[in-house]
Amino acid sequence: MTTNLFSSSLISIVADLSTNMSAEQRYQRLLAHLCRLFPCDASALLKFEDPCLIPLAVNGLSEDTLGRRFMISEHPRLAQILSSDQSVRFAADSDLPDPYDGLIETDNDELLVHDCMGVKLFIDGEPWGVLTMDALSPGTFDNIDPVQLSTFISLTAATVKAAELITLLEQRVRYATQALFKEHTDHDMIGDSECMRKLRNEISIVAPSELAVLILGETGVGKELVARRIHLESNRADQVMVYVNCAALPESIAESELFGHIRGAFSGATGDRTGKFELANGGTIFLDEIGELPLSLQAKLLRTLQNGEIQRVGSDKQIKVNVRIIAATNRNLQQEVAAGQFRPDLYHRLAVYPMHVPSLREREKDVLLLAGAFLERNQQRLGIKKLRLDQDAKKALLAYHWPGNIRELEHLLSRAALKSATPENRQADFITLSLAYLDIVPEPLSDTPVKTGADTSKTLSAPIDFKSAVDEFQRQLIQQQLVAQQGNMAATARMLGLDRGNFHRLLKRLADKAES
Repeated sequence: MTTNLFSSSLISIVADLSTNMSAEQRYQRLLAHLCRLFPCDASALLKFEDPCLIPLAVNGLSEDTLGRRFMISEHPRLAQILSSDQSVRFAADSDLPDPYDGLIETDNDELLVHDCMGVKLFIDGEPWGVLTMDALSPGTFDNIDPVQLSTFISLTAATVKAAELITLLEQRVRYATQALFKEHTDHDMIGDSECMRKLRNEISIVAPSELAVLILGETGVGKELVARRIHLESNRADQVMVYVNCAALPESIAESELFGHIRGAFSGATGDRTGKFELANGGTIFLDEIGELPLSLQAKLLRTLQNGEIQRVGSDKQIKVNVRIIAATNRNLQQEVAAGQFRPDLYHRLAVYPMHVPSLREREKDVLLLAGAFLERNQQRLGIKKLRLDQDAKKALLAYHWPGNIRELEHLLSRAALKSATPENRQADFITLSLAYLDIVPEPLSDTPVKTGADTSKTLSAPIDFKSAVDEFQRQLIQQQLVAQQGNMAATARMLGLDRGNFHRLLKRLADKAES
């Protein structure tokens, strides 16, 4: 390496310290400099958050790497780097498995890492994380100048410290006297798309307040995760968050579940019972699937929200509760209000701050980050070697429309991982998941182009049975949603915006029509 190249790169890195950019951009530029200065095919910056290392930036590695969490106990090379105060290099014939095998971006998904080194980073004398470099050719790192490498490591630590200080200052400005939320929970909401950045920003705005939040979004988008994040960033983070699935509350005992009861209040009430609202006193209550709450119970919930008081079933005593409300639904509650299925006064109490969680198809390449996280989880659960996606599988994941959102992606990859765990595959260095393992349909029904121009005129040249065509479209749409909702009729009705009774009548009419 020429002295001029090294000097100019160091000057550029130092200049970046005073440039306004996000932490992600700083880390990415740092790795770009690393790959220019030292011969390597891939590099990564990982933060230590016991018990794992979390990638903050990668260069030359597959995009799904950023979604992975490398458990230190399962990756001996990373553990060795973390345990040493010096840079660590692994021999080309090392028996220790490399965590990045199959993740380096090449045309050949089967290429293995053959030269690897890493160094532990310290910030203010404390271990912060690791910086790794990998190469496909043995001996790549033979001639690295140790002084130049040490200088670069020092600048890396300075860049990390500057990025964290800037992030800290930005948080202090945002929250003022609000206690800062620990950054290590960031990885719970995986995604770097623009809509996810906006969602995180919205959470940071509303969380420190005491406003009721209504989380809206399709089934499987992660509304519960958003609710948990709001709670953890709130002033009530050190208090309990109580979860209530309103869809699973039988109407006969729903009031008792929410507000409690006293002994003898009804048959079977052999003792006093504390309800969910009392359990959540001082903290947060999360009312999931709030759109499923029976009308009879909505009035009682409204009274609690208005007065901050509950009354156990069978008791005349009013109990004061101090609870923050977060609710979630995949229904259009405004339509429910118009149809008389949801109380308008309760809706306005809940929707003080409505928040939309984007669907997976809106989140661009986030699908690969999430895929990486799910594959890592399946490796641990199934006790198998490293799982990787080949290029065709990645393209298929990006092209798919995900009617079931993140939950569908998680289940899809769980099935794929299970299928791949054959005795033969378990002997390999890593397992590559091809398109054959992914049971998805590349093109959704809704993406079928509508014919125009000359094609339309040809189509209309013959008489059309309009009602039969509409019936057929309804059958296909219902079938598509039933598959997406795993056969759940109630969930399918909600996704189609239909009342359950009307939905069942429609199914019967279409079935009768098909038989006639």
